[in-house]
Amino acid sequence: MGSIPRRDDARDDDPERAPEAATYEVAIVGAGYVGVPLAQVFAEAGRRVVLVDVDARRVERLLNGDSYIEDVSSETLAKLVADRRLGATTDYDVLRDVNAILIALPTPLSKQREPDLSIIRAAGAEIARRLRPGQLVVLESTTYPGTTRGELLPILERESGLEAGRDFHLAFSPERVDPGRTDWTTKTVPKVVGGIDGASTDAAAALYGSAVDTIHRVSSPEAAELTKLLENIYRSVNIALVNELAQLCDRMEIDIWEVVDAAATKPFGFAAFQPGPGLGGHCIPIDPFYLTWKAREYDFVTRFIELAGEVNQNMPYYCRSRVSQALNHGAHKSLAGSRVLVLGVAYKADISDWRESPAVKLIELLQTAGAEVAYHDPNVPSFTSDGIALASVALEPAAYDAVVIATAHSGIDYARLVDDAHLVVDLRNAVARAGISSEKVWKL
Repeated sequence: MGSIPRRDDARDDDPERAPEAATYEVAIVGAGYVGVPLAQVFAEAGRRVVLVDVDARRVERLLNGDSYIEDVSSETLAKLVADRRLGATTDYDVLRDVNAILIALPTPLSKQREPDLSIIRAAGAEIARRLRPGQLVVLESTTYPGTTRGELLPILERESGLEAGRDFHLAFSPERVDPGRTDWTTKTVPKVVGGIDGASTDAAAALYGSAVDTIHRVSSPEAAELTKLLENIYRSVNIALVNELAQLCDRMEIDIWEVVDAAATKPFGFAAFQPGPGLGGHCIPIDPFYLTWKAREYDFVTRFIELAGEVNQNMPYYCRSRVSQALNHGAHKSLAGSRVLVLGVAYKADISDWRESPAVKLIELLQTAGAEVAYHDPNVPSFTSDGIALASVALEPAAYDAVVIATAHSGIDYARLVDDAHLVVDLRNAVARAGISSEKVWKL
């Protein structure tokens, strides 16, 4: 088998073929925050791409040019759909006519913090029933080393009767999406690819190279799988370090933000990480535990990873104590019975994604302590999580005993916020970053 060819011979007017199926070269299974931007990049590079998703509402919105992904505008999506460069369907049968199938589906953890690959396995079985010789299959979902070869490959071979490496190509290429970021995008972030053999790596590199600026090959899918985990573990461990130092600095009466900013002036040997109320998003709070789970098979304890997880998971509890302390000393009030406004529930600034957001956990803890809690987030109109169902309220700081800045959205007028508020607990150093100093403000 050679590289993945373009199927320019598929004619839209061929009566033996469905017009939509005839146009697609690349299928992406999973129309989420990874799949949709990836589809855009391929479509803008001239590839004809179809998104496959079990959610009919998502498919309908995509076909109407209505984007629910912040990094892809509705205007851009509508143009690609109108130009027949991008399509969407719930029908897995469309996979029969494409050259490449990319899997961008969730890989959550169970309540016992063990990897749950049920979504990947189910999709693999659906793909295998339509798999044909010459196709390329690439897994993009974050997972532990050995998933592509040990989990996906057997499903594809068993259900299809084909042999990986001989009849079809198989590779892993980790997604590296950072939602809301504009300096590094799906197109410009280097793409790591590792196949089960050299030909599979070549095929994956050729496909991604037609749309992404830079391709980095590794020797195996296992190396590619571990690459993604290392990236997120690196962040988790370093964030845990500054979070732990933030708690120490509180006792030592040293400003952790000043210390981090000072250390960041060193032009080598230091990368600045910011403390905060904890980790959020799908990746960093979850992905490291894929490796801690896998390491147990080798009688190995990943102590750094597990310790970092403990520190970061404890931060919402520490922040609740900080709010309580601020109310006690700054307003002579108890947390119980106080009205608290949490500013921001998205897991990071200027996006709408609140998955695994520490702000949600903080709201739960404040409520449990007896506070009357509301939130304001211009990007998250409402959310429901573990029995908590809230809608964003108007930003009226004076109506609350304390305002807690959990997410530092850039559109907030922090000077006015401080003027209007009785008390501010700033967990993101947003007020100081805005050049404001006030005795009303309690920092992390």
